[in-house]
Amino acid sequence: MIVKQHLIFILYSLCANVFKVAGTKSKAKGSQGQFPITQNVTVVEGGTANMTCRVDYNDNTSLQWSNPAQQTLFFGDKKALRDHRIELVRATSQELTIRISDVSLSDEGQYTCSLFTMPVKTTKAFLTVLGVPARPEITGFTKPAKERDVITLTCTTSGSKPAAHIRWFRNDKEVHGTREVNATGKSFTVRSSLKFEVDKQDDGVAYTCSVEHVSLSNPYLTTEVLEVHYAPQLEIRHSMIIPQEGQYFKLECVSNGNPIPEPVLWFKDGGELPDIERMIVEGRELTITTLNKTDNGTYRCEASNHLGTSSAEYTLFVYDPNALGQHGPDHALIGGVVAVVVFITLCLIIVLGRYLARHKGTYLTHEAKGAEDAPDADTAIINAEGNHVHAEEKKEYFI
Repeated sequence: MIVKQHLIFILYSLCANVFKVAGTKSKAKGSQGQFPITQNVTVVEGGTANMTCRVDYNDNTSLQWSNPAQQTLFFGDKKALRDHRIELVRATSQELTIRISDVSLSDEGQYTCSLFTMPVKTTKAFLTVLGVPARPEITGFTKPAKERDVITLTCTTSGSKPAAHIRWFRNDKEVHGTREVNATGKSFTVRSSLKFEVDKQDDGVAYTCSVEHVSLSNPYLTTEVLEVHYAPQLEIRHSMIIPQEGQYFKLECVSNGNPIPEPVLWFKDGGELPDIERMIVEGRELTITTLNKTDNGTYRCEASNHLGTSSAEYTLFVYDPNALGQHGPDHALIGGVVAVVVFITLCLIIVLGRYLARHKGTYLTHEAKGAEDAPDADTAIINAEGNHVHAEEKKEYFI
């Protein structure tokens, strides 16, 4: 029924324009050569699109807007399609502007503006509708994870057009995942995944999925904070550099396991702590109020959680403050002896160097003997060589 009414409306409009053109034949010469002027429009899904068609001059010939299905929307100021989202904005002899509210992806396509001259002139305008992506969701992680578990984080967003872009961040540093795009009707569903093995360094780390799209002024962000359980690791810290008799001394057992191991147990030399008032255990701390020689030994703290047990050791040696004072001059004496030895060594090196230099000069002087009184250079060389010869002969004679 609607199609039949639409056809009747078009026929009526055409007939009206034929009679109008026939009545104004002499004035139509200027409008015969012109085409309507339109512009392409881009709008975000759910927004409003204004479609405008203009002519530079007109002789009361009607303008018409048609949708991508070639259904007439408006013929002049007369509405042809019963769609409450489509309204008339302006209708004159030189302009026809309509408004489409609450635009959907199905409204996208090529719209036609027609100028009903003889023949009819048409111009196309493309309406692009941007599909807004849904806020992303991160799946694939069940808290808590265990150290050395392999997990996959997947970020998903749907409804984007064109397909959205997904980026991953580990805290503030970007990391790269794998991307998958699937078409759902006229829009796209985009997924990006990260696969990795977790360790204790990942505990408390924030992984953020960022969705970027031309329709968004700011990216959509979703964050997943990892919780990783791991076996405890212990370390013993102490309160002083040189433990001395009579002093206050404290050992602290520091742990970074998750969950935090409770309680912390203390041992000495492989057994339980001595039952004395000077040793006080408070949580992770072992305090010895007054040190003495009997406290010497190896102290161990031990803690466990559901992933394992760990321990740490510290060997305590208590010094006698009086003995430390007596040993002070010995260190000074040793330092003085070392300095004297170094000084004597340097003196010997200097004397030996001077001796070797002098001996070398004497050797060269004897070697040149016999050449001093020579009248010329050749004779000097012969005399020098002769000395060597005679020396050799003399050496053989005595043998």
